[in-house]
Amino acid sequence: MRRVAAYGVCRDGDGRVLLVRGSATADLPGVWQVPGGGIDHGEHPADAAVREFAEETGLAVAVTGLRAAVSDVLWGRHTDRLIYDVAVRGGTLRDEPDGTTDRAAWIAPARLPELVLMPFTAELFGLPPEPVTTPPPAHFRPRPADPHPTRGQRFAAYGVATDPAGRLLLTRIADGYPSAGKWHLPGGGTDHGEQPVTGLLRELAEETDQVGQVVELLDVSHVHNPRAMGPEGYPIDWHAVRAVFRVLVGAPTEARVTETAGGSTAEAGWFFPAEAAALPLTDVAADAVSRVAPGLGASG
Repeated sequence: MRRVAAYGVCRDGDGRVLLVRGSATADLPGVWQVPGGGIDHGEHPADAAVREFAEETGLAVAVTGLRAAVSDVLWGRHTDRLIYDVAVRGGTLRDEPDGTTDRAAWIAPARLPELVLMPFTAELFGLPPEPVTTPPPAHFRPRPADPHPTRGQRFAAYGVATDPAGRLLLTRIADGYPSAGKWHLPGGGTDHGEQPVTGLLRELAEETDQVGQVVELLDVSHVHNPRAMGPEGYPIDWHAVRAVFRVLVGAPTEARVTETAGGSTAEAGWFFPAEAAALPLTDVAADAVSRVAPGLGASG
């Protein structure tokens, strides 16, 4: 009961925002939201936003920025939502044929309070979200958990965490997990019903025993490993979508792992950028070193 989706916020020269309305086959018919939808297995979230925009509106768009990473739960299904800023590069506005939306329209900001909006869309524009009270549609059917999955999509939140001295907080991946032995960013998969920022701060405490402040959303990336070997003991086709946040730890202490034995983190530590660059790093950790100290190479 989890999915990851990507959306785009698009405005025209008059400041109007482009919205789409749920069709009769949508989970919430007649409800408006920013264009977007589920990320395909192995697809980059930004590419998903562009694809969904074309399908639902007929417009070709380009991603111009990253706006938010949020989540919500509707009828027991948890959705992680990644929202980009996009700009129109071509195409002609039209309604989606035979899809989950039936109308695409430019809406003036003053009209937004008149519409029934998806809660996450209302919050994007500073409006109070209305709770969904309607029962799930007939086509909404939860799937039972697969006891032996061979494919999965995962959403995770990670932190580029630094202290006042300029040190970077890293964690080493435990044996039995993909990329075992490499140093990684603190963070990991969010729990059902958990916001990305909340999940990151929880993981920060479990993996490093630190208390931090999330400052901004830095990046969203993904990795697709068709044969990831983990604690399951057999290869799984994993697609991981990762939101990376900037975190400040104002009162650092000795980094130590507090999560229960058998977790994915073997140890944690504070490193100056030059020290971190000499370690075996995951791709997101190597990118973090370059963010903290531009121009400093990492061993990878």
